[in-house]
Amino acid sequence: MAQVLMVVDMLRGFCEEGRPLYCGPGVKPVIPFIRKLIEGANERNETVIFICDAHDPQDLEFQRFPPHCIAGSEEAEVIDELRGLAKNEIIIPKKRYSGFFGTNLEQLLARLHPELVEVVGVCTNICVLYTVEELRNRDYAVRVHRRGVTSFDAGAHLFALQQMETVLGAEVR
Repeated sequence: MAQVLMVVDMLRGFCEEGRPLYCGPGVKPVIPFIRKLIEGANERNETVIFICDAHDPQDLEFQRFPPHCIAGSEEAEVIDELRGLAKNEIIIPKKRYSGFFGTNLEQLLARLHPELVEVVGVCTNICVLYTVEELRNRDYAVRVHRRGVTSFDAGAHLFALQQMETVLGAEVR
């Protein structure tokens, strides 16, 4: 079965303590879990897509959230623990919550034609949720790994997992 692993916003700006949108200590156990998934994708010669915040300095999103992950900054870099690990790695920069908005993700997935898209990353209730919503609207089979997602808001994290499973029909395991 053709699969794609989608890693959402595992960036220094979300995963390193002291950053304005640090996801908190819950991000630490997610990192080795994602590493194992990437290693498995490498063994199966599958594509790993990193969806990465890369904002303009005056992005309107900064009216709702503090400035973060500005394109070209160290905050917008994939964390050291995951960077360069995937053999078949594609990086998609994004400026909004969904990995589809203003990107070539739709064309890329059409070319790869995966039977399953596995999704991990941060923040569960924001970029993960809205990317999964777009995947499901395009009728992709989606699996979200509980051990591979987290957020700075524990209640919203749980709500998003429930929404993805019960409303969007993603497999959450």
